[in-house]
Amino acid sequence: MTPFRFERAGYVAEAVRAGALPSAKFLGGGTNLVDLMRETIERPEVLVDVTALDREIVASENGGLRIGAAARNTAVAEHRLVRDGYPVLTRAIVAGASAQIRNMATVAGNLLQRTRCTYFYDTEGSRCNKREPGQGCDALGGFNRIHAILGASEACVATHPSDMAVALAALDAVVHLRGASGERSVPLTEFYRLPGDSPDIETVLAPGELIIAIELPPLPFAAHSTYRKVRDRASYAFALVSVAAAIEVEDARIKDVRLAFGGVSHKPWRAFAAEAALRGKPANEASFAAAIDAELAEARPLKDNGFKIELARRVTIATLTELTGERA
Repeated sequence: MTPFRFERAGYVAEAVRAGALPSAKFLGGGTNLVDLMRETIERPEVLVDVTALDREIVASENGGLRIGAAARNTAVAEHRLVRDGYPVLTRAIVAGASAQIRNMATVAGNLLQRTRCTYFYDTEGSRCNKREPGQGCDALGGFNRIHAILGASEACVATHPSDMAVALAALDAVVHLRGASGERSVPLTEFYRLPGDSPDIETVLAPGELIIAIELPPLPFAAHSTYRKVRDRASYAFALVSVAAAIEVEDARIKDVRLAFGGVSHKPWRAFAAEAALRGKPANEASFAAAIDAELAEARPLKDNGFKIELARRVTIATLTELTGERA
């Protein structure tokens, strides 16, 4: 592990000042960053502890919900406003990690965790453009069963590991940021970048910019939502495919819907094409199948992960059937 200086920030402006150096990193629960430092993948010279910052979970004035960036995952999952109004978020968090990790991990840290691609972690024997730009990507021709089928590039086929972020993408979440130039807000669906030629640049965060809160807009039918995750083992593992879904049915037709996928792309994948195909259609399996086929039309499987297309199709149909069946 590279030697570093440790600082603790008591308020946002102090954190932004301390994190202004290019070699600085913000530390929440450390459940991913510390591992990356041990592997020398991350080598910050300054580590800024931001766990004393906003961790409140409160109803916003417009009827939505505001979650402080330093809120622990357990606190979010167990909060009454989340469980009642956004159950998909509770289920995604609980599916994501053990209780011990959820007790440590923060909301902002969860969003910023990095890929679990084997080649990314193999600093001695593998090439990785995400870890070292310009090196190449050994996952392209290697064992790529867990890798992306949507939005990938010749430079990177890694997937994003967060379950929470998939639920937040489905819920139209907004990320509030603070940096040296002030505050700004970014929809979570635009917060992450696809790899393109620069897979090492994973978000739209400017250097030294800090996530200060996540806001969920009022979405009444989000109370009728769920999260389904398929993984290799029953104990905690990263998703092969996951689906976050919320749906509103009126007179047996789909009035509105939100869908997002995990385990299939470099970022949480909001299924805009599937949503458009579902609105106004009968709430039945045929509609669900046609919509997911429209979303997956651009899927580009690798040699080991073609099964993800059919898996995503089946999981989505099962999830939407479960949600609409509960209304029957």
